[in-house]
Amino acid sequence: MTGYGLYSVGAGLTDLLGASRLEWQVNLALVVLGVMLVLGGLFVRVRMPGSIALSLAALFGLQSLALHNAGHLYGQIAPEPQIARAVFAVTLIALAYFGKLAEVDRRSSADDSQK
Repeated sequence: MTGYGLYSVGAGLTDLLGASRLEWQVNLALVVLGVMLVLGGLFVRVRMPGSIALSLAALFGLQSLALHNAGHLYGQIAPEPQIARAVFAVTLIALAYFGKLAEVDRRSSADDSQK
């Protein structure tokens, strides 16, 4: 998640400061959502409550911006890249969720063995 967030921040800043192909609001939204995803990824790693929801919100926002950008830049929306991005987002959230469950199970079994 952190890598995808950093990519979004970089893409937004590059387009904002370089040859702007998109509106400044879209580029700013890419940066903000990318920062949200980086923070969400870091918070998932330390198991902070609400971190998966933050990451999911950022991924949904980036997905909607990808739809806007495809229509704006290419004049059409091809379904394949959007489906691939959605599968990637679902995979990231599933890995974070099940990783969190595995960590909780390991902790509870370690606590049980200490008793």
